[in-house]
Amino acid sequence: MSEPGSPTPPDAAMLDLLIKQLTEDLSPEEQRTLDGMDRAVMSACALDVERAAAAISLAATAGLREFPSQTLRSRIEQDASTLFAESQITALKSFELTPVRPRPRSRASAAGWYAAAACLLLAAFGWLRSSQLSAPPTANMPSTVPSIAPPPSPTPVPPKLAEERAALLALPQAVRLNLNATKDPAAAGVSADAVWDPVTQRGFLRIVGLKPNDPRIEQYQAWIFDASRDQRYPLSAGVFDVGGNSAEVIVPLHADLPVRVAKAFAVTVEAPGGVVVPALHHVVALGAVTTG
Repeated sequence: MSEPGSPTPPDAAMLDLLIKQLTEDLSPEEQRTLDGMDRAVMSACALDVERAAAAISLAATAGLREFPSQTLRSRIEQDASTLFAESQITALKSFELTPVRPRPRSRASAAGWYAAAACLLLAAFGWLRSSQLSAPPTANMPSTVPSIAPPPSPTPVPPKLAEERAALLALPQAVRLNLNATKDPAAAGVSADAVWDPVTQRGFLRIVGLKPNDPRIEQYQAWIFDASRDQRYPLSAGVFDVGGNSAEVIVPLHADLPVRVAKAFAVTVEAPGGVVVPALHHVVALGAVTTG
């Protein structure tokens, strides 16, 4: 019995009538019998039968002079039996090759016998192939062929913050300054320094000894005081956190607005996400730019 959803295999009578239709004329009764068979099953193997018959008949009529010997007929029948024995289709296991008997001394009939035998083999091959492709997967066979994903394209690794800070310090126009700890309890043991490039408007803040923060409760915020602006409104340079195992923290600085003349830098403790205008009542580090 075939598996649910798998194609129904052709029976012996259908294959015999298809082969006879190509090699001889069917009687009216045989034609009616063939017309009444399952057309879906018949169309699945008829194409293989027709192609094989055309190819082998052409080769045979080009040079065939004698009807195949008994040895050749036996080999074809043996090959068919072996093929059907290896199949999982019950109907094909019990099917036996029934050659069409040719008329004596007829090259066309001999070619038809060749076509009949070979058509049967090729049709069976084609049917088994389609059955195996449409059959549901078994436990020993994966249902899909695993695809091998191409290796990801290499992406450039950004330089470490320490390397970027060192490169910025080497610029002649960079502004450098030290930040001192305030009397705020959170500033105990804090030391810091900053570097700022007025050309690229980039900078780095390096802090040592700042206590870890809980970002759900508070965050640290960096500020830049611009000498050309109102000192009550320093420019925010970014919000950052300090982890529990951070002995040293390097923070990139990016101001919200262009910094014309950097005068001082500060670090405050603010609500999560930072603020627009600092109250300056919780400053942990502060430093002014010296001119010389």
